[in-house]
Amino acid sequence: MANIKNDGVTLEAMTTRAVSLSDAVLRTPVVPLKTPLIGDLMGGGSVFLKLECFQHTGTFKARGALSVARQIPEDRLGAGITAASAGNHAIAAAWAARQCGMSAKVVMQNTANPFRIARARAEQADVILRDPGPDTFAEAERLSREEGRTFIHPFEGIDTTLGASGVGLELIQDVPELDAVIVSVGGGGLISGVAAAIKAVNPKCKVFGVEPTGADSMSRSLAAGQPIALDKVMTIADSLAPPMALPFGYALCAAYVDEIVTVTDDQICAGMVVLQQEAKLAVEPAAGAAIAGMIGPLRARLLGQKIGVVICGANMDAASYEVLLARGRDHLDELIAP
Repeated sequence: MANIKNDGVTLEAMTTRAVSLSDAVLRTPVVPLKTPLIGDLMGGGSVFLKLECFQHTGTFKARGALSVARQIPEDRLGAGITAASAGNHAIAAAWAARQCGMSAKVVMQNTANPFRIARARAEQADVILRDPGPDTFAEAERLSREEGRTFIHPFEGIDTTLGASGVGLELIQDVPELDAVIVSVGGGGLISGVAAAIKAVNPKCKVFGVEPTGADSMSRSLAAGQPIALDKVMTIADSLAPPMALPFGYALCAAYVDEIVTVTDDQICAGMVVLQQEAKLAVEPAAGAAIAGMIGPLRARLLGQKIGVVICGANMDAASYEVLLARGRDHLDELIAP
């Protein structure tokens, strides 16, 4: 594993940040997923779900966004914040701004799910729609430059990681003897914090990431030994689809993540079906990816073990959910096959 020096992501820093956010962030439940199917698939192992889908704004993103927002100097609060997002981060940034008494002007991709756009507006954000990719970020940069708004990055930076680390701290406190933790990976903001927290408390616990095959920037970066950008991304899991890894999140993943595996969109949809049928949870594709990673590419090495799975979010409208669920039912047998 890589060695990170002076990164500031220490157990003390993570614990202090979690305490400081506890007045506003929910301590989400950890529940066992104990059904005949899961027991058979995982060789009698124990599976525990960390339900960040019940966090404010519907995803773990609220933790990082509030962690960043609370570091904004008092003399800049009046200018408010901006963010660039496909959906979940915009919602969380708007929520965080509201908690801090700031205005939010967020830039969302014009391909974003209308449900997520409506959720951002419900958090009192002024929403601007732009083409995906560079145009979205360019508009947020313009707002920061011309209006003085603080840009809250969707996944990169120490304050984002410290905020997300609360997920890992809570999980390992509730289930101290975990053998492995599984986290879906987009830009790395979540897994960098979770992995750092897990390893600080229980170094023997393995941390596995799961990426879509069509958006595997972090696993490719780890293989290359440096952050890389993808020429294109193609996945239904839009919240796992940043086209690049960036230095801070990459370095933490290189240090603390044991391995990242990939799953197809069909497997992701099948994972959503598993969570609906076995856990009674209606989740977005990013959460389906984590359970698909456990049942698919990671299953053989996790048989009989005690496993934590982060259920990262559930921001999905009913119509889109049903389409993906139908696709998942068509591929469920492939995912759970021996």
